[in-house]
Amino acid sequence: MSKSANPYRVAWPIALTLLALTIATTILIIFLRLESWPARTARQSTAELERLGKNLRAAFVDIAHLQPRITINDSVYMEQTTPVSELVVLSRRVEVEHELLHTWVGSSKRVKLHGTFIAKAGFDLRKGLSIDIHPDEIIVQLPHAQILGVEQQQMDVLAFENGLWNRISGQDVQSEFSVLPELAWKKAAESELPAEAEQTLQKQLEQRIHTAQPLRLVFKDEKKSE
Repeated sequence: MSKSANPYRVAWPIALTLLALTIATTILIIFLRLESWPARTARQSTAELERLGKNLRAAFVDIAHLQPRITINDSVYMEQTTPVSELVVLSRRVEVEHELLHTWVGSSKRVKLHGTFIAKAGFDLRKGLSIDIHPDEIIVQLPHAQILGVEQQQMDVLAFENGLWNRISGQDVQSEFSVLPELAWKKAAESELPAEAEQTLQKQLEQRIHTAQPLRLVFKDEKKSE
């Protein structure tokens, strides 16, 4: 009877040893997982930020046809390619008029012109464009929007009246024609067109890039009026 009980007495310590080893192994695995969790989380976070960087790059390639300088947590991720000089965001029709009225010895001449122009608003990218990606926000730095140019669409002569001896010269006409683009540029710059261009770029980026963190545009210089 005592001999038949021996196997049980031997089996119990073995079972307890195996159980202890199993528990120890499980604890070790849990410990290693917990210890490596910050690193794995950091790798996942960095991968997500890099994915975001690629999306932002694609958005600017689509909108501006250039790759901006991108940093992730203050480390350079992508360098800027050779940029195009300008990024046009909005275009709008501008109409202006100018009149010359001159009287000499009782004789008056009058020239009145009307011009239609297309004003283009956007960004001078020669002043720099960079994107800084952080876990809590995305900062896009670029210059303020401004009027980049005006293109003449149509020119109409509303009045062309010669005086009896005070005649309209070719210089008079040339001078009046040269004034109209300047007036159109000034009118466009004093309008809300540059501010609308900044808002439009913000919307274009938000529509292309869906992020949990806010996307903030930071303008690096003062607005220009011309």
